[in-house]
Amino acid sequence: MTDIAILTPDPADQSYRDLWQKVLARLQDALSSQGIVAVPTPWTAHVDAADGLRRFARVLPLLVWGYHCDHARWLRACATWRQAGIPMSNPADVLAWNSDKRYLLELAARGVAVPPTVLMSEVTGAQLRRVFAETGADELIVKPTVSGGAWRTRRVHRDAALDEVPAGDAHGGDMLVQPYLPTIASEGETSLLFFGGTLSHVVNKRPPAGEFRVQEQFGGVYTSLPAPPAGALALAERTLAAIDAPLLYARIDTVPDAEGNWLLMEAELIEPDFYLGADPRRGEGFAAALQGLL
Repeated sequence: MTDIAILTPDPADQSYRDLWQKVLARLQDALSSQGIVAVPTPWTAHVDAADGLRRFARVLPLLVWGYHCDHARWLRACATWRQAGIPMSNPADVLAWNSDKRYLLELAARGVAVPPTVLMSEVTGAQLRRVFAETGADELIVKPTVSGGAWRTRRVHRDAALDEVPAGDAHGGDMLVQPYLPTIASEGETSLLFFGGTLSHVVNKRPPAGEFRVQEQFGGVYTSLPAPPAGALALAERTLAAIDAPLLYARIDTVPDAEGNWLLMEAELIEPDFYLGADPRRGEGFAAALQGLL
């Protein structure tokens, strides 16, 4: 048997108390088929020293839920793990890079199709009116560059009292502004799961009526697809090529626009839900990819 570590939330953060243990159990079941024992340990116990992680053959950050609320400490931890040579999957430098959604702008510069995206240090009514005018959108999505699970994500209509939209944010931090894509409601968001660079399974996620967030906690409905749409697969492969890193796992979230062009919403490389309940192999592909590294 081989011991690997799965990093879990800060014990002081009770936001996910009733959820992460269930996800951990699914991961442990999948890995046990390959003789791999997944040991949970809080990521916040290894921020400034990595000695407690050295005994593990691999360290996976699959349950570091809430890191976005303590981003400075997360970046410090990633630097500690990188400098200590801890065998992280995914690599520590990727974990730091992927924790700030400004990576979307970098990927766009490398030829990956993303929704028109504007970076703002302070959101004002005047700036939002400019984005409405430039994009022709009826609605905009405003979200922090550092976020997770749609945390602090807002949907703003063209006819709203834009000067009453919070200018800046009490939490601080830069924001991304994108046109809202109505196809999220009509076509859903399609997630492609890759393990060891190989496509494992595909899940379509749709929000309930009147909602724009597809996460389960907001009522999102998830459906397993027998195969990915061709455009979504091409975009996912282009995204992975642009990232160009040795990834154990990746979840590539895609959406078509009104013309049928596929756009990258997120490349989730830190703690994505693998949707193992929708995986016909129930995580066997993930376990085999990890075994290949070991």
